[in-house]
Amino acid sequence: MKLSKYIVDHYLSILLIFFSYAVILLLLLVFNINISLIFSITFIFFMMHILLFGINFIRKKRFYDELISNIELLDQKYLVLETISKPSFYEGEILYHNLYEIDRSMSENVQKNKKDIEDFKEYIEMWIHEVKLPISSLILLCHNHKEKLHKSFLEQVRRLDNYIDQVLYYVRSNYTEEDFVIRKVSLEKMVGNVLIKNKDDLLESKIDLEVDLGNIEVYSDMKWLEFILNQIINNSIKYRDEKRKSYIRIFAEIQKDQTILNIVDNGIGIQKGDLNYVCKKSFTGENGRRKTKSTGMGLYIVDKLCKKMGHILEISSVYHEGTEVKIIFGNNDFYHTER
Repeated sequence: MKLSKYIVDHYLSILLIFFSYAVILLLLLVFNINISLIFSITFIFFMMHILLFGINFIRKKRFYDELISNIELLDQKYLVLETISKPSFYEGEILYHNLYEIDRSMSENVQKNKKDIEDFKEYIEMWIHEVKLPISSLILLCHNHKEKLHKSFLEQVRRLDNYIDQVLYYVRSNYTEEDFVIRKVSLEKMVGNVLIKNKDDLLESKIDLEVDLGNIEVYSDMKWLEFILNQIINNSIKYRDEKRKSYIRIFAEIQKDQTILNIVDNGIGIQKGDLNYVCKKSFTGENGRRKTKSTGMGLYIVDKLCKKMGHILEISSVYHEGTEVKIIFGNNDFYHTER
């Protein structure tokens, strides 16, 4: 709070005081009061006004400076009321009271919105679980009547199942701390589950698989990790190069305090200009526009879940040669807990 601006803001009061001094001075002169006495009285009143003006300025400056400083320091600025003392002047009390009412109203609205979001999340999860039942039945029916159905029918049903999974994991991605459990996970078992799920697509696409995982275990959540790998494998299948024999290599390596899961393919790759954006929300890139329709959500959700669980996702690619995806797991004590 600046003194110059405070003075400008109170210029009418200051002018009125000086006008009052002038009127009093004229009246005293009219009544032939001693000049020395007149100046003494005027000086005393003038100093009293200066003192009162200074006291008011200091009280307000202390309060408003604290308010401004705390607002600048806070990330959640609506909590500023918790960091300041109640002011000792009337205008400040009005501001303080109204800030309290605004804060209370906002808190009530935030709680209501949180409840609405939670209700919506629960509804979506319930709806997805209900929808997955007939989808699973459709997939089973397709397998049992392969000779009667065109292969594209099963392909579209599997795509639908994958998109439903994306919706479920996207909705849950903001609440993963409440859902995932970090424990030892066998990479071989986890990868095996994902490959079994995608076996039809892998066989139909005639993709060679090379898996070398040994008995390596990492600390992660099995369910979330399977979803992550499933999205990566789906991309390798979707963006394979149909002009040559395709392969997917999955292997793990241990380096000092981390374990790295590598998924390498020889697909069409990612253009250099798109590589930095593949994990951005709704980004489809050149491949998504040319080869197949893409939501641009798969790698976005994968990257988000990896960050939530403390893993690192790295993607490198050479266009027309292939793509390598690395998931890096820490081997320190931070992961050795079950939540």
